[in-house]
Amino acid sequence: MVIPVHDVNPVRRTPYVTYALIFANVLVFLYTPGLAGSVAGDSSLSQMCHLQGFLDHWAMVPRELIHDQLPRLVPTGEVDTGLHGTGCVVAPPTWDKSPPLSVFTAMFLHGGWLHLLGNMLFLLIFGNNVEDRMGHVRYALFYVVCGYAASYGFALLNADSGDPLIGASGAIAGVLGAYLVLYPRARVWVLVPFLVFLPLRLPAWLVLGFWFVLQAVYSSGEGVSTAGTVAYAAHVVGFLAGMLIAWPLRPGTPPPPEPRGLLFGRRARARHSW
Repeated sequence: MVIPVHDVNPVRRTPYVTYALIFANVLVFLYTPGLAGSVAGDSSLSQMCHLQGFLDHWAMVPRELIHDQLPRLVPTGEVDTGLHGTGCVVAPPTWDKSPPLSVFTAMFLHGGWLHLLGNMLFLLIFGNNVEDRMGHVRYALFYVVCGYAASYGFALLNADSGDPLIGASGAIAGVLGAYLVLYPRARVWVLVPFLVFLPLRLPAWLVLGFWFVLQAVYSSGEGVSTAGTVAYAAHVVGFLAGMLIAWPLRPGTPPPPEPRGLLFGRRARARHSW
């Protein structure tokens, strides 16, 4: 797997929506109950109970979205000891949940720092150019539509699953699909792990095409969304949705400039899109 660093594709306007999305995702992560302790390596059962209750409220669950089967009992955040040992106290939920709305809220939830930072890296590198081409408002709507398409696609394939689906990956996959359609020849600096991390400048069609093929291959054998696993099918659906939506914009998209090597300083900032 290659790690993108930045693309050689300047923008004409400041990507305010992309920056706002990154800020919102980081802010929600920092205020997600139960994650602060896990980041420090000191997760307690109480923190995990709070986190599970929080996810039951705000995460997308395929069974709820497709069958409208809401949970009867959810963790309250309290811990108690019973016949089977110590565990989370459960009770009827004190909140009302809208499964369609949970698709939106789930886009801003992440299960850990690696999950968050990986998503935000891809969004920062590829989102600014897609926003530049679409405009701020259309890009914001595009992002949400791709996120919904990815979540509903995953839910239809896993309609009986009760595991929460969280993360911005589906929406960001749509951004990657749009970038592939609009800027297939743009150059992307990546780090390739081969004994050490080798910096290479590769065309976007190769970087994003390889990423999509991996997601498609993994989705054929993976269809889960629990902690520690990846909803590859959501990535595939989001990517295809992004390609379809961006396709009408392809004819009028100016090609990216041909790079002449790696630059630094003011000149690099003027020519490169980070």
